[in-house]
Amino acid sequence: MKNLTCHCKGVEITVILKNDLKNIVRCNCSICKRKGSIMTMVGPEDFKIIKGLELLTEYQFHSKVAKHFFCSICGIYTHHNPRKDPSLFGINVGCLEESNAIDSKNVKILDGANHPLDKK
Repeated sequence: MKNLTCHCKGVEITVILKNDLKNIVRCNCSICKRKGSIMTMVGPEDFKIIKGLELLTEYQFHSKVAKHFFCSICGIYTHHNPRKDPSLFGINVGCLEESNAIDSKNVKILDGANHPLDKK
């Protein structure tokens, strides 16, 4: 079990990383390319907000399927529910307490700019 916190530590989340950060991604959709975070996905059984639920601000845009969450105090993106499967949680790997060990060569780029739900 790993702890994930925003910058001000007002939001704290525990996650279980079954893939041990072997599947980390960066998305090129309109919001992700601006926030520049590295993410990994966890299932609902591996994600629990333990502090600061009331501090989280939700942001949705375009198709209004994905939900992006930010701390309302420090503004840090902590997690999101992706359009591909809204039951999953994409977590900001940079918010993990031991996130300094990420090798950028292992980051896969997701083509969110050309998402299948955007096709007509």
